[in-house]
Amino acid sequence: MIGDISPPVTSIPVVEGNEELRKPQNLIPPFSKVVSHFGISGISVALATGVTHPLDVVKVRLQMQHVGQRGPLIGMTGIFLQLMKNEGRRSLYLGLTPALTRSVLYGGLRLGLYEPTKVSFDWAFGSTNVLVKIASGAFAGAFSTALTNPVEVVKVRLQMNPNAVPIAEVREIVSKEGIGALWKGVGPAMVRAAALTASQLATYDEAKRILVKRTSLEEGFHLHLCT
Repeated sequence: MIGDISPPVTSIPVVEGNEELRKPQNLIPPFSKVVSHFGISGISVALATGVTHPLDVVKVRLQMQHVGQRGPLIGMTGIFLQLMKNEGRRSLYLGLTPALTRSVLYGGLRLGLYEPTKVSFDWAFGSTNVLVKIASGAFAGAFSTALTNPVEVVKVRLQMNPNAVPIAEVREIVSKEGIGALWKGVGPAMVRAAALTASQLATYDEAKRILVKRTSLEEGFHLHLCT
């Protein structure tokens, strides 16, 4: 889980007679641990996305209502009832495929990159204080969002068009608007993801460190739950 990696050191002095030898240490976590973080995190976020996706569809419809026009705005309940009446229950899961794809990639990347980034900062600056954790989370979130923004754009387009097909929508976007259109809104999305990931992971990591230091909790389910 997050925060399991001890602060790295470039070497450990070993004194033998009059000679001081240096024992090299790995500066990055084991590849198996990174893969484990990526897989478990991605699957977890995908499961959560599957449950909450109808709310995301309603949110997008709320944000996009009356685009380019004036008129009284409809609230969340009104949008929900309108969707159910005009497009049926399936409309609540429009764009689910790209949403799950993004969840696996974004969720896995932002959590999977956090530890290696923190370890790299520790190697570069010799510290893993809370500011380093915040910076590591911000980088992981922003970088992950930059990579997965095209999937987010396709998801939103599908949520607005019940007849659209993912691959056909990608082709239409690229042919009519150019490939750059797949990164529309990437700036605000990166800022949001940086703030969100930094606040979540740095808080989690620091809370876990304090619990380990000041309580009898040891690595395991109860420690992660309390954190």
